[in-house]
Amino acid sequence: MESVKKILQGAVELAFESAGYEKELGKVTISNRPDLCDYQSNGALIGAKKYQKNPIELAEDVQKYLEGDKALSVPLFSKVEVVKPGFLNMTLSPAFLAKYCSLMAEDEKNGLDPKEGKKVLVDYGGANVAKPLHVGHLRSASIGEALKRLAIRMGNEAVGDVHLGDFGLQMGLIIGELEERGELEKDFTIGELEEIYPMASAKAKEKNPDGSLKNEEYANRAKDITVRLQKGEEKYKKVWEKIMKVSIADLKKNYDALDVHFEIWKGESDAEPYFPRLIEILEEKGLSYRSNGALVVDIAEPEDKKELPPCMILKSDGASLYATSDLGTIMDREKLYPQNWYLYVADSRQELHYTSFFRVGRKAELLPKETKLTFMGFGTMNGKDGKPFKTRDGGVLRLEKLIDEIRDSVLSRMEEGKDTGLTSEERQETAKVIALAALKYGDLSNQITKDYIFDLEKFSAFEGNTGPYILYTIVRIASILRKYAEANGESSADTATWIKNYGKNYKIQSDEEPSLLALQKQIIVFADEMNDAWKELAPHKICGYIYALANSFNAFYHNVKILGEENKEKQKNYIAHLALTWRILTDAIHVLGFSAPEKM
Repeated sequence: MESVKKILQGAVELAFESAGYEKELGKVTISNRPDLCDYQSNGALIGAKKYQKNPIELAEDVQKYLEGDKALSVPLFSKVEVVKPGFLNMTLSPAFLAKYCSLMAEDEKNGLDPKEGKKVLVDYGGANVAKPLHVGHLRSASIGEALKRLAIRMGNEAVGDVHLGDFGLQMGLIIGELEERGELEKDFTIGELEEIYPMASAKAKEKNPDGSLKNEEYANRAKDITVRLQKGEEKYKKVWEKIMKVSIADLKKNYDALDVHFEIWKGESDAEPYFPRLIEILEEKGLSYRSNGALVVDIAEPEDKKELPPCMILKSDGASLYATSDLGTIMDREKLYPQNWYLYVADSRQELHYTSFFRVGRKAELLPKETKLTFMGFGTMNGKDGKPFKTRDGGVLRLEKLIDEIRDSVLSRMEEGKDTGLTSEERQETAKVIALAALKYGDLSNQITKDYIFDLEKFSAFEGNTGPYILYTIVRIASILRKYAEANGESSADTATWIKNYGKNYKIQSDEEPSLLALQKQIIVFADEMNDAWKELAPHKICGYIYALANSFNAFYHNVKILGEENKEKQKNYIAHLALTWRILTDAIHVLGFSAPEKM
């Protein structure tokens, strides 16, 4: 199904061409003055200089071909005006709005069914084994999951890789501490592991008054164990495997609570077998050299605006680094499941690291030239003081704890509201669903690259641009449809089931009720908004769209009597619009990574 933007673009381009001008002048944008028109074109202003013609006259030439224009066998515009200094203002006709909405309603994909057919791997998560997920992991998880789901929604085959930090110094510290305690053979819990790492890390870093390490032997042993583990020493590998088993089970539980799901559970350790061949390739191609004992590769290019340091592949003691691991991971992926596009989601402060190993990977030809490598860097989540979000005592807040705090806040607001007939257990479960929407929407509604302030009170509010408000709108629609269904002998288990069983009996018709026309104008741009969000890797555009759609629906709801409408045909038309709005909203929030309850 062709998007509205393409239909309009085609119509305006043809009008310019028919009037004797370049069709490329027929660019169309959504009007920033919806009270005046729906869409605008400034092509006459651009073309005036080339054609040595007054822009008003040029626009009037084009206007003649747009008036009376048709699309989908109905009039496309109800009004086309030329306004100073040469804009073409276009207002869509009620007939076109209704026809386009009806076609969306008939389409299981809501008018959005692209088939890009690319293979996309999204690298996100970045959790470290034996360490709890904290608020710093939220952005990577929520953004990465949303981009993966958006890739799938746009007709691609997309998978997510958690890319665990499972082979770094933290493993040497934990294993070293266990060895010192004589507990290498012991079974342990995730709680014990999470207690050991910060203690061992602090012990290794502790300094004397003169600045020297207080426990230098302890710190060096952790480094030595890390190297020996990376070389496959059996004693340490067995302990590592136990740590992995316990940690992954806990990580899966916590990611499930976020509705974040990885198809690939690999880590840095899976890249290690590729290191020898990686070193060989870099040497064979003359890319690597020794600098102060370390193996490095120059990545600087003539067009760089600032000087970039060489990418270090091996330390002077032979230990690998993050770049080594990420390059080995590319080799692993290309061997086992090559992709058209690798999309990495991480903190924007890591941009140099990604630039470095991307360039080494290209120089070493570790992947085909046409394969895309993209780094999507995100800003930080800050507290109200503008600094990275912390607990009240200044510590790093566990993600599990943050989710609990939001759930409690939501539950408190629910209990202040009117009785919805939910049992205590149902209220608890519903609060979890709403809390997740509050958390993810609060994060995703901000532009990825920007820092933002995490405001618990604002994000959990049921009014304004929040996740709970979006869910409240969806539940409001579900409630109206449920009451209508019960009154008409069409009771169903839930809204989705009712739409599946009875939705086709309700057809969208043309109606000039102003609030309904406003709702239709939001409905019809669903495909365009999703396309733009994917093109720009911008989930915040989806949030902005569904907020506008929710506002339009609620304005419509307050302006007309839906269940009290006496004209049955008009009422059926309203119900058809409600069903389509519900479908679009639930479609969009699924892409964003959360769901809506039936009641709240």
